[in-house]
Order: sequence, then structure tokens, then C-alpha cells
Amino acid sequence: MAFLKTAVAAVVAAMLGAPAVGAQDTVKVGLILPMTGPFTSTGKQIEAAARLYIAQNGSTVAGKKVEVILKDDGGNADATRRLAQELLVNDKVNFLAGFGLTPLALAVAPLATQAKVPEVVMAAGTSIITERSPYIVRTSFTVPQSCVIVADWAAKNNIKKVVTIVTDYAPGHDAEKSFKDRFVEVGGQVISELRVPLQNPDFAPFLQRAADAKPDALFVFVPSGVGAIVMKQFIERGLDKAGMKLIGPGDITDDDILNGLGDAALGVITAHFYATAHPSEKNKAYVEAFTKANPGMRPNFMSVGGYDGMHLIYEALKKTNGATEGDALINAMKGMKWESPRGPISIDPETRDIVQNIYVRKVEKVGGELHNVEFATFEAVKDPVKAAKK
Repeated sequence: MAFLKTAVAAVVAAMLGAPAVGAQDTVKVGLILPMTGPFTSTGKQIEAAARLYIAQNGSTVAGKKVEVILKDDGGNADATRRLAQELLVNDKVNFLAGFGLTPLALAVAPLATQAKVPEVVMAAGTSIITERSPYIVRTSFTVPQSCVIVADWAAKNNIKKVVTIVTDYAPGHDAEKSFKDRFVEVGGQVISELRVPLQNPDFAPFLQRAADAKPDALFVFVPSGVGAIVMKQFIERGLDKAGMKLIGPGDITDDDILNGLGDAALGVITAHFYATAHPSEKNKAYVEAFTKANPGMRPNFMSVGGYDGMHLIYEALKKTNGATEGDALINAMKGMKWESPRGPISIDPETRDIVQNIYVRKVEKVGGELHNVEFATFEAVKDPVKAAKK
């Protein structure tokens, strides 16, 4: 804690001694992502989407040139904090953005507050994040947004008993609680709650414990990119053939890895805010442009967090006529609405969190490939945790 206070003080002193950023001709965006390590998929998806947005919309906005400075934190919160400090002090960035996991976003919150620099969260999904700094705005999602929807769906589709398996960190705890609270509220029963370590996860023993409990369904939440491990071990234990349904938010059928899961993934039901197969014309154009710019990649839900994050930055700069004072930028972002590849979205002016549609999807084969095919839409879903506090 003493180190953090010293770091914050150093940032503030350096920022106060810097020339006025409003006078600069360049707007700098410090993009901090896990480009190496176990969460590389998240970093690559967000970077690719952010650069696509700039390629499509130009590198100049409101008379200012936009410069993205990419830093790799490897998914380590200490590295994230250090990189954010360097970006603020040495590079004098006007925005901090990215943040592939909740601990990474939270590590930077005090720095964003003291430096009065907007922190645009493009990935991390724990509900509390925007409450940790008045300078945080989120363009990704909150975990409970999808979990309460899949709980409703399960209760209406003859699923009475569920075992939950979540990754043992803040978003997993959010998923576990939000799913259980809603599922029990609508008449279901959670018969066991299991938590798997974040680092080097082995789901096998937890899946066996779930199988022994004989639930109607298994609810799973894991970070983006880890779903392949769950699915592989789920199939190896024959749980798919034993009649146990697999449900959860969209991380378990992440579009980035879905084709590699094989036909055993067919029929898995998830609730989420984006799928590559989302049937809007805007998304079709987005997918085409993304895959053309990034051969071999399919845009996933993390990508739209990066794409929309850049849109938010551009539109805020237009509203301020290029001024980069932090409070003016945050005020410009509050209440903003636009049509995203995922559908209509907005920034809640009270919470600075994203409001978006949540879709219930089923894995199906389309054109010889596996896709999350949407079959139900819940419109303009706010973060249920914050909504419950009102």
C-alpha cells in the first residue's frame, strides 16, 4: 500500500509538472494488454480491433493525431500498474485503455483518479470496477449481465438442479453469486459451488465432483480463452453423453476457440452480448473487415470491447473539440449511445458502465463451421448488481 501511495504521488507530481496536454497536437492512448501469457487471446483480439477502428476512421480526430502506445503486461497486475505509471509520467498519455482481467483494471484505478486520466476498460468484467474510480468507463461487459439471463433461461427450460464451477477470482465470484441468486429466486437449486484456481487450472477433479452430484446442468464461468480446457475435459469424462447440459456466459464457447472444440460443443447454451454470427449488417461488415485485416482470426466478444472503446475515445474527443482534460472527456462519455457490431449500446451516465443487449445462443454448425447462433434477445441490460443497489 505504501508503494502504491508513493507511485500515485509520483504520477501526480509528474503530471503537474508536464506541459498542458490540451496544447499538444497528438492524443496518446496507452493500451495495456496481456499480449503474452495465458490470456494472450484477449490481448490480440482487442489490439486487432482497436487498430481496425483507427484504420477505418483515420488516425486524426478533432484536429488531433491519435497515437496508440501498446504495452504488454502479461496478465500481471504489478506489471500493469508499473506500465500505467510509465505511460502517465514518461509518455504523458491522455487515455489508459485495455485491461484484460479485473485485477489489472483495479491496479490502475488509483493512478487514473489521481492523474485525472480516463481509464477505458475494454475487457475486465467484474461489477465493482467502475466504482473504484470516477475516471473509469467500461465498453466490455459485466459478468452478471449474462449470468442472470442464463439463470432465467435454465429455470424456464426444465433445469432444476445445477452445479456451478467458476474460476476463483473476482469475476468468477460475480458469476457464481449472480447466477445462484437469480436461479434460486426463480425456483432452481444450486446443489454445489466449486471454484478452480486462476493460474494453471485443472478442471478434471471439479468436473468429476460435479458429475457425482448428478445435476441437470453444469454452469461454468472461466476467463476468455480457457473454455477449450473445460470443454475438452467435459467431453473426456463423458459428461456430454451422460445427459448433463453445459450452460454459462459466452466465455465457454468463445468464438476465438469455438471451431477447435469440435462437434461435442454442438448444443451448448450460453448467454452473452456478442457472437461472430450476430445477424446485423453492421456486424457482417465488421467480421469481414476484421478477418481480412487479421487472417486466421475470428473476432470474438473481447474484440468488440476494443473496437467500441476506440469509438468512445474518438467520439469523446469530437465532443470536447480535441480538448483532453479528464473531467471533460468523462462527461462527454456519459450517456453516449451508438450502434455497435454487437447491437445498440450506451454508457450509463450514473455508473459509467455499458448497457447492452444480451442474447441467448446455441452452438450450431453454419456453413461447415461452429457458431453461437442467437435465438432470444434481452434488450438494454444494465449491470444487475448496480441496479440492485438502487
